[in-house]
Amino acid sequence: MQLDAIPRLKHTNGDNFFLLAGPCAIEGEEMALKIAEKVVSITDKLQIPYVFKGSFKKANRSRIDSFTGIGDEKALKILRKVSETFDVPTVTDIHEISDATKAAEYVDVLQIPAFLVRQTDLVVAAAETGKVVNLKKGQFMSPESMQHAVKKVTDSGNEQAWITDRGTMFGYQDMVVDFRGVPTMKQYAPVVLDVTHSLQQPNQSSGVTGGRPALIGTMARAGIAAGVDGLFMETHFDPKNAKSDGANMLDLSLLEKLLTDLVAIRKVINQL
Repeated sequence: MQLDAIPRLKHTNGDNFFLLAGPCAIEGEEMALKIAEKVVSITDKLQIPYVFKGSFKKANRSRIDSFTGIGDEKALKILRKVSETFDVPTVTDIHEISDATKAAEYVDVLQIPAFLVRQTDLVVAAAETGKVVNLKKGQFMSPESMQHAVKKVTDSGNEQAWITDRGTMFGYQDMVVDFRGVPTMKQYAPVVLDVTHSLQQPNQSSGVTGGRPALIGTMARAGIAAGVDGLFMETHFDPKNAKSDGANMLDLSLLEKLLTDLVAIRKVINQL
């Protein structure tokens, strides 16, 4: 699997899943360092390869008054500081072609949001940076169709692509993960399950996305049992007051117990 190519990624010599985790958005330096410190201590203890996640800006918002960021360069510099302080790689999502080269100067993995994964120019721009490209499966796309997104990356001369499933739209206000898609997408690239976004309840009348965080453990355990290579989850020490996606984030205080359980499940799966 394409993990050794990521600088500063530790614990890659075992059979564990890898983890992309952090806040939805970078709200400030202190909060980012606080979250990273806690997650790094847990993942080092459990020998989980870890990539710190944080969006340097949020371009896809329901309302014009929604939080979008603290400034691109400021947030990207915080991501770099997290990486240097804790010796871990970082991932952030990009929304425009110009974001690719800009963000690539600061982070190790470029993420293509689900709503944008069919945007050829954006995917190619990310691929041409040479960074790992994490392709979020569109809520409107089949598992089979993700082979074409991966091929855009590889045809651009970059063999480092991941697919992250974040559920499929079910009606107007719910997401459902079809675990039958995991073995299908693993034919194309390593597969990550986005545990927290899969539990979103979008398109609320208030314009603020809802969620079902009580099911995060259930979703994560199911993903490991289904054979995903990695997990993606957003976490915060105060989800209720997070500036973005707080309704479906995992409370940071619950992370260690959950990851401990998931590592145990992974060991059993590896023995089958």
